[in-house]
Amino acid sequence: MSLHTPFGNFGALCRMVKIEHSVFALPWAWAGAVLAAGGMPEWKPLVFLTLAMVAVRSFAMAFNRVADLPFDSKNPRTAGRPLVTGEITPAQTWAFCGVMAAVFIACCAAINTLCLMLSVPALLFAGGYSLVKRFSWLCHYWLGATLGLAPLAGWIAVTPHFTLTPVLFCCAVTFWVAGFDIFYSCQDVDFDRSMRLFSVPACFGVEGALHIAAFSHVMTALFLLLGGWSAGMSVWWYVVWAAVSAVLLWEHRLVKPEDLSRVNMAFFTLNGIISPVILAGVIAGVCW
Repeated sequence: MSLHTPFGNFGALCRMVKIEHSVFALPWAWAGAVLAAGGMPEWKPLVFLTLAMVAVRSFAMAFNRVADLPFDSKNPRTAGRPLVTGEITPAQTWAFCGVMAAVFIACCAAINTLCLMLSVPALLFAGGYSLVKRFSWLCHYWLGATLGLAPLAGWIAVTPHFTLTPVLFCCAVTFWVAGFDIFYSCQDVDFDRSMRLFSVPACFGVEGALHIAAFSHVMTALFLLLGGWSAGMSVWWYVVWAAVSAVLLWEHRLVKPEDLSRVNMAFFTLNGIISPVILAGVIAGVCW
């Protein structure tokens, strides 16, 4: 039996915002909180941080879907998305965006004053990704920086001031997400060019895009290494860092310019593993 909400069918809503992709951002936010607390943080900021992360990510995904509807409706790969099929209407999506934005701001207010002050700029930044692809191939790095706010958010939810450690982890996430988003966009290189959309593959070709993605993931490994050093983490962090670096290397061996058949494995399966492994490494590196 389908569960209906004011914003459309619940299952279609989850598909629209790709709720399963929360695995990419949430562990980084929790890792930031653990780093700031020097161990396990108190339950209150952790609960409101989790709710805020789910809300802002849902807002950003819904905004992206409604902003990209003119393109998604013409792309065979995205023809089954709920907004394209009519399972969810644009009006319902805008209403959902408004509710998620309100939930995010309320959760930020419940955490501390700094989080509240930064809540609206964070929303605007998260929604901006959908527009950047219309004029710059740096859209992948904008998306990366949006998710890169996760460890910063986790940090300031516990300790309301910035230091070097969360900034280094923010940089690591920025390059990590940009790298695998470049992978994913290789599937749409011809479509992006036909629609005059800017993406790294559309601007530099698939082979050039894979080189840029590789550079991005080298930078990810470097910033993770520096982040662990900055936080003074134990040897367990460096064991995890080496494992994550090996996974990133393997990811780049899976995808070739002439064979994009394993893009989804590189995009979701391997990168879905990295986030929780990083969280486990931070907990081990801080607590043991």
